[in-house]
Amino acid sequence: MASRTPDETAEQLTAAAPEYVLDEQVGFLLRKAYQRHQTIFAEKMIGGLTATQFSMLFRLFQVPGPISQNALGRLVAMDAATTKGVVSRLQAQELITAERDTEDKRRYMLRSTAKGRALIQEALPVVMGITEATLAPLSKRESETFLRLLAKLC
Repeated sequence: MASRTPDETAEQLTAAAPEYVLDEQVGFLLRKAYQRHQTIFAEKMIGGLTATQFSMLFRLFQVPGPISQNALGRLVAMDAATTKGVVSRLQAQELITAERDTEDKRRYMLRSTAKGRALIQEALPVVMGITEATLAPLSKRESETFLRLLAKLC
């Protein structure tokens, strides 16, 4: 069996799927848009928060009283393992507390600390600017349409 050169393989793939254009695929474009947003987020965000940490801390800020770790994970669309890791990092920064539930000892109840709430309040204008920067290539109407359609996919 003769070995193929990279050019021969690319030609064969193109011939096999001439209608497939990677640069027009939803997953490819979403990943590139996400990478752009993450770069902007990392450059502008305060307090060393990642996007996932911000999301979790913001949800805790919104919820009155404690919430279970499991419920919080669902509110931010994170799996249990990711949630546990983010919770641990937020606890290490003293932005949240976790206590065992008095009724179910397997469950942890989370709440934001005063430090966490202060950081969220300070970060809100920053994240609004991050959203504006991410959507900057779009007009206001395009941004509204894009966000509406993106939400429809979720």
